[in-house]
Parts: sequence; C-alpha cells; structure tokens
Amino acid sequence: MTTGLIPVLATPFHPSGELDLESLQRLMDFQVASGADGVAVFGFASEGFALTLAERKSILDVVTKAGLPVVAGVGATAVREAVEQTRLARDHGASAAMVLPPYMVKPSPTQIVDFYGEVAATGGLPVMVQDAPGPTGVTMPVPLIVELSKLDGVESVKVETQPTAPKVGAVVSATAADFLVLGGQNALFVLEEYDRGAVGTMPACEFTDLLAPVLRTGSREDFNRLLPLIRFGLQPGIAWSIHKHVLVRRGIIASATVRSPAVDADPGTLAYLDHVLRDLGLIS
Repeated sequence: MTTGLIPVLATPFHPSGELDLESLQRLMDFQVASGADGVAVFGFASEGFALTLAERKSILDVVTKAGLPVVAGVGATAVREAVEQTRLARDHGASAAMVLPPYMVKPSPTQIVDFYGEVAATGGLPVMVQDAPGPTGVTMPVPLIVELSKLDGVESVKVETQPTAPKVGAVVSATAADFLVLGGQNALFVLEEYDRGAVGTMPACEFTDLLAPVLRTGSREDFNRLLPLIRFGLQPGIAWSIHKHVLVRRGIIASATVRSPAVDADPGTLAYLDHVLRDLGLIS
C-alpha cells in the first residue's frame, strides 16, 4: 500500500463537459515532477460522483502510464457495485482501492464489517477504508476501524473525521504496526497527523510541488505559508471549482469546468483566490 504524498487528482473537463485527457496527462506529469509518491483518482476532489464507468477506464489508462502507484476511489451505495468498481480499477492498473462505506441506507457496524470484508475478499485490490462522515453521514469509531483492520485485504485507513489528529493517533495506537493510517482534509492538519503516526496524506493536487518539500523538512513556517491556499480549497460546494481554477492559473489544465451538482466559484471568490496565489508567487 502506498504511503507519503498521494494527491487526489482533479478530473479536467472541456468547456463542453467532456473529459479532457490532454489536460489530465499534463496534470499527471506535474505530479511526477513535483515529487508525489502516488496519486488518487475518483475521490471527492475528483468529482468521482459525476463519472461514468467508461470515463473511469479512460482516466485510469492515462494515469497508470506514469508508473506511480494509483489509488482508485470507490463510492458505491451497496456491496455489488463496490466490488464492480474495485475490479474495474484492478483491471485498469490501480494499486489499491479507497472505499467509502455504503451511505444511502446507513449501515450498522456489523454491516460495515461485512461490506469491507466482501470488497477486500472479492474486489482484487488492497483496500483503504475512507473514514469520511461529513459527506457520507456514516461514522466509524476507532473500535470499528480496529475491527476492519483485522480483515484480510484491508490494509489502511484515510481518516477525515474532525479533529483528525487525535483520531489518527488513537487508530495508530490501537491497530497493528502494518496497518497504515493516512490523512485527508486537504492536508489541513498534516503535520499534527504525522506527529501522531500517520504515514501519508491525500490532499488536492494543485500544490503538490509546494507541499512535497514541507513534508520532507517538517517546517511549520513553510507549511503556514500554504494555509490560505489549503483553507481556500476546503469550501463546501465550490472546492472542485477552486482546485481547477488554481490549476488553470498555473497553466496545468485548460478549463475549470465542473459538472453539476458542483458549481463554479463566483467572481469575488476568484478575485480573492488570485490574491492568495500572488502571495505564494504562483501568478504575477
């Protein structure tokens, strides 16, 4: 299972709404050049909720060519669909599956264990549990994650329950040494998470070149310079747009188009985003 800096890729679209695979290739080249240890696709930051199975295949075929480990998000509402998505990711070169719990009908703890057990046993990829109660409404307390960690094929967890750092520490303390704990939430608390035993982080993809050296040195001063941009990319409803507008302004993708129900950021928000990027020296 991949550790370190694993950015969650935005999914570039043409203004028409169709996939822009040329921009995706440039985005992947940027991750490699910036020192990413792997990448993730089909996560929340990828607009995975708006992608067809055929588009997932096309995306995987592009990103796996770079040779980095690829974590494929799986966001299904029941186990058969989750297994199908996991197998598709396996068949198109993914290294692991980052699996949300079923969320349409809220599962019991026993059902969550059964769900992850079946996906791990039949999906064909190592499984990362995605603990994200904000968007899913499904809570997974530490004792439940401990039970999941004992399942064959469940090798890691991405903790996105706020406050993240205390939960990271609790899971690390309660699970076996080979069970990996990573953080999300756009790396907002990554230094605290690393201090508590996290072995990786999965932020958005537009500032990989800035975050990679911070993770190597652990410099709080350098990290604090990134906080305005990190904070800006956590805004509910428009985060997808923010990630893409940064990538457009940096010359990495061609369009900031998002798919409904995601919406574009308003002009006032984008004007302030430009202030943030100028302060970081990313635009003139």
